[in-house]
Amino acid sequence: MTDTISDVSRPGGQTGLSSDEKSALPPISLRSAEFRTAREEGWRRLEDMVNRVEKNGIAALSADEAEELPLLYRSAASSLSVARSIVLDRNTLTYLENLALRAYLVVYGPRLGMMRSMAEFFKRDFPRSVRAMRWNLAIALCAMIIGVAAGYIMVRTNIDYFSIIVPRQFGDSRGPESTAEELINNELFAPWPGFVNTFVVFANSLFRHNSIVGIFSFGLGFALGIPTLLLLTYNGLIMGAFIALHERRGLAIDFIGWMSIHGVTEILAILLCGAAGLVIAEKILFPGDMSRIESLAVHGRASAGVVSGAVLLFFIAGIFEGGFRQLINNTPGRYVFAITTAALWALYFTKSGIRGEERS
Repeated sequence: MTDTISDVSRPGGQTGLSSDEKSALPPISLRSAEFRTAREEGWRRLEDMVNRVEKNGIAALSADEAEELPLLYRSAASSLSVARSIVLDRNTLTYLENLALRAYLVVYGPRLGMMRSMAEFFKRDFPRSVRAMRWNLAIALCAMIIGVAAGYIMVRTNIDYFSIIVPRQFGDSRGPESTAEELINNELFAPWPGFVNTFVVFANSLFRHNSIVGIFSFGLGFALGIPTLLLLTYNGLIMGAFIALHERRGLAIDFIGWMSIHGVTEILAILLCGAAGLVIAEKILFPGDMSRIESLAVHGRASAGVVSGAVLLFFIAGIFEGGFRQLINNTPGRYVFAITTAALWALYFTKSGIRGEERS
C-alpha cells in the first residue's frame, strides 16, 4: 500500500495559487489515531514476520510470507515517510522507525550466521584481500629483509651489538656470553616442559605479545606508514642479530630450523599487519578520485579484515612456538615442518577464493 498526500496538503505545495486562494483552502489534517488504525494491521503482520526471522532465520517464513515480506516492508517505509511529513505523536514515529530498520535488515541484510560468515571470510575474503595488497606486502617484506641483513652484519662484525639490538626480555639467557653448549641445551634442544607450560602458559603469552606488535604495525600506518616500516625493520634487526649470534657458535642451521617452526606463520602474520598499515598510508597519500575519508572507509575495512585474519595466524604461531618447536627435537624434522607450513600458506593465499574473484 502506498501513502500519498496531495500537494495542497504540504507546505508550499499550492503552486500557482494566490495568497488569498491559499488561505481560502480548507485545512487538511490526518489524525494520528486514524493514520495508525488504517495501517496498523500491516505493521503488526510485518512485526510478527520480523520477530520470527530474527529468532529462527528466514526459514521460519512460509513461501507466501517470504514473498509478502518485502511488500510489507515497503509499505511500512512509505508510511514512515508520510508520518514524518505530518504531525504525529512521537510514539508512532519511534515505532515505525524501529520497525522499518529491523525489517530492512531482515530483507536486505546478510543471510549468514556468525559461524558461516567467519567461514566465508577465511575461505574467500581474507585471501582475496591479501592478494589485493601484494605490492604492499612486498614492500613490508623488503623492509624486514633489510633489517635482517643489517642485524646480521652488525652482530657478525661485533658481538657487543647484540645487547644493543635485542631487548633484555627477548634475549633471556641468550647473549654474547652464551656458549654453544648452553644454546643447545637451554634453547635449541631443551627438554619439553610439559603440556600446560607450553600449549597454555607460554603459547598464550606469545599470542598476546605478537598480536600487540602486529596491531601496532597496522595502526601506525596512519602516520604515513613510516613507523610501520621502522617497526618491520626493527623486527628484522632482532632476527638478524639472533642468526649472527648462533652462526658465531656454529649453530646457524639448527637455529633457523628451530625458529622456522613458528617463524613461517609468525613472520607472515607480522608482514600482513605491516602491509595492511601500508595500505592505509597509501590511501591517505594517494586517495585517487575519492576524498581521503572515503578512500580510508573503502580500503580500511579490507585492511582491518586482513589484520583480523593475521591475529588467527598469531594464535597458530603461538601454538607452534609454545609446543611443537620442542616436541620436534631434530633439525631435519623442523625444516620439514616449516616447509610444509610455508607450502600450505602459499597454497591457501594464492588459490582460495580465486574462482569467484575471476568472475567478478
